[in-house]
Amino acid sequence: MARCLVVVGLALVLSGCGGAAAIEQGAGPDIATSGTSTTSDVRPEVTVTTAAPASPIDPFARPDWLGTRVLAPGSGGFGVVEPTPAELDPRVLRTPAHLPDPPDDAFASTVSAVPDHVLARSTWMPGCPVSVDELRYVTVTFWGFDGEHHRGELLVNASAADDIVGAFEQLDATRFPIEEMRITAAEELDLGPTGDGNNTSAFVCRAVRGGSSFSEHAFGTAIDVNPFHNPYVRGDIVLPELASTYLDRGNVREGMLTPDSAAVTAFSGVGWEWGGAWDGRTVDSMHFSATGQ
Repeated sequence: MARCLVVVGLALVLSGCGGAAAIEQGAGPDIATSGTSTTSDVRPEVTVTTAAPASPIDPFARPDWLGTRVLAPGSGGFGVVEPTPAELDPRVLRTPAHLPDPPDDAFASTVSAVPDHVLARSTWMPGCPVSVDELRYVTVTFWGFDGEHHRGELLVNASAADDIVGAFEQLDATRFPIEEMRITAAEELDLGPTGDGNNTSAFVCRAVRGGSSFSEHAFGTAIDVNPFHNPYVRGDIVLPELASTYLDRGNVREGMLTPDSAAVTAFSGVGWEWGGAWDGRTVDSMHFSATGQ
């Protein structure tokens, strides 16, 4: 019986098994030089390409289309109500940096006369129902949906400034999330509806929704908190128009106002009423006011 002789340590493998040349597993074929069979230790050069690590996904990224897509006309002169985009359901976006963030987690606030440069970028104008002297510029710290501590700004009636600071101090202590808090600019009042705004604001010199008389916001005695999470509803009107996912008030998500939420408790504690508790055809879940209107 034919047998294969394997000589350990030699490069040559003698074949006696069926006449086939045995090749060492894993090695390349022998290379003949000048008629002499030798074993080459040279292996083909292999280029190993390492894939670049995927960019981390930012769970709080703001869609690049936010605030740019004007809606078709709908009821009451507002935009048509559309389903909530997936990127905003639920809505947990990073807070835009309008003011420098605070240095630590401690609550901080300021109350001052309205600086000229702030007034210039607000909606105040001659004919508004309050004078500039009746307003105060307030800054407060708050927690964002991104888990970071931020600083926001409001224009409020001077008579309500201390109460508002006290209410937001309670919200800060409980880390109730707010997406954005900045002065509303005059040009925003003339923009077409995009249905995706979420700015927490107080003074805005405008009429009531769907009416001609001044809103409580025009007096600086009302605040809207997280409007997208807490939409205004009257009949088939929903504002913001893309916030329909938050019409289900039983499905409580971050940033929503409920009867026992920190924000409702805080503003009720300073005597302000919540529009989410209004009886009747209109429910304004974002809205707090000193007069209940």
